[in-house]
Amino acid sequence: MIEVVRAGALTTVQDHGRPGWAHLGVPRAGALDQPALALANRLVGNPPAAAGLEITLTGCTLRFPTGATIALTGAPAPMQLGTAQPAGTAQPGTTRPAGRPMGFLTPEPVPAGGQVRIGPAQHGVRSYLAVAGGIAVPPVLGSRSTDTLAGIGPAPLTDGDVLPIGDDPAAGRTVGLLTAADAIGWSAPPDPVRLAIRLGPRADWFTDEAVRRLLGTAYAVSPVSNRIGVRLTGPALPRAIAEELPSEGLVLGAVQVPTDGQPLIFLADHPTTGGYPVIGVVDDVTALAQARPGTTVQFHGPQR
Repeated sequence: MIEVVRAGALTTVQDHGRPGWAHLGVPRAGALDQPALALANRLVGNPPAAAGLEITLTGCTLRFPTGATIALTGAPAPMQLGTAQPAGTAQPGTTRPAGRPMGFLTPEPVPAGGQVRIGPAQHGVRSYLAVAGGIAVPPVLGSRSTDTLAGIGPAPLTDGDVLPIGDDPAAGRTVGLLTAADAIGWSAPPDPVRLAIRLGPRADWFTDEAVRRLLGTAYAVSPVSNRIGVRLTGPALPRAIAEELPSEGLVLGAVQVPTDGQPLIFLADHPTTGGYPVIGVVDDVTALAQARPGTTVQFHGPQR
């Protein structure tokens, strides 16, 4: 069991998502940084697709009444282990000041009653916390992920929430031994973020100049970005066809261009249809999971 003492700005339960339901209008959702969640699960002995916590930017504080083994990956953040103050001696949920620093990219035991404070992300945007046994909220359409657009799956965490933990698959065994591949270590999120893009399906709705601008100039990540999509600011992309477009299907990584000409890259919680033309589709959006506002984004063709 996990007690949520401080949920932070946005902390959600995420796993591999629920792909395959777009025909019913259900987005895929899931962790934005899938490799980070998979590594966290590996460190605690979970299957790669076990549900963990996606912690956005400001951190959170969690209490483990019965103890657990945890691991933090993704955006690095300071993590400290304390114990809750005895009842009647302090404000509920406060932590003893003499907490123990906890490691990043390594499994960490938490004793019964331990309280873990995860501070703000020092680089990147999203940290991932895996708990041995995984977060055992009921699955919906095969996934335990929070979908912030469709409202499917568990709601974003709030202070006082309680989350169940599954059976530890590695109980009694040593976990967290890094292989050579895992030991590559952590590197800061790239800036600029370079994204391979394939033009279409509506590239012909834009002028040749729009395509030159998209592939030849830099854009910046807007603060108005979230799990649904990353908005970019930069040179506007002029349309060759100004007509309205009937809604049509969208895929992960679609680069849609609203009427202001500023591109929008759809992420895991994207809608399944949209009414603005898609000038191209990005091959891999993983790097955008850790791109802070102001990060430079450059597009290039898939051949480069």
